[in-house]
Amino acid sequence: MKRRFLLGWSAAAMLAMSLSLAARPAAMADTPLAFDSAKVTIAGTSNIHEYTASTTKVRVTRAQLGAAIDGHFCDNALKPGAVEGFEISVAAGTLKSPKGDALDKNMYKALKVEQFPEITFRLSRLDLTGKTAGAAKAVGVLTIAGTEREVAIDIATRVDGEKLDVQGTLDLLMTDFGIKPPTAMMGMLKTDPKVTVTFETVLAMPLS
Repeated sequence: MKRRFLLGWSAAAMLAMSLSLAARPAAMADTPLAFDSAKVTIAGTSNIHEYTASTTKVRVTRAQLGAAIDGHFCDNALKPGAVEGFEISVAAGTLKSPKGDALDKNMYKALKVEQFPEITFRLSRLDLTGKTAGAAKAVGVLTIAGTEREVAIDIATRVDGEKLDVQGTLDLLMTDFGIKPPTAMMGMLKTDPKVTVTFETVLAMPLS
């Protein structure tokens, strides 16, 4: 049973965001960074059926570029020291399933959205895999339902003109975040604790 977060952790899908950075040339510059589009989808299974839930309500809450970003962000984003800080936030209560409100309500309850309305990811570092051009691991802290865990997300990037396409996948267990797998139909429907988070984003640096 898998769950996917389709992000373009950008218009999401998750990412329709804009953010501001701190200082630029040689230090860092106040430069707006935005997700041109994003989608986050949670896909999973139960003992009765598969399910998905998606959102596009994602925003960048912090982005700080280093001196390695010498000019063109998209061409240099994966260079060591290029991204010194990056955080995103997903509105958990906007995740929607095509199977209807009943599943959504159970999901919101499990995610404790009233107490913890945001799912966040704070990047610690980018590890280049060296196997494929544009591939890396985004290592950072994922917070769901108030519980933090370090995760390593496999990502693939592709430069498309002035934009950077980013796709990634993360497998995790709900129970690692203190989430009880939802049940329904008086316990007859039981969801698997395994989830897969997949995201697709398009990141751009608007022209000044």
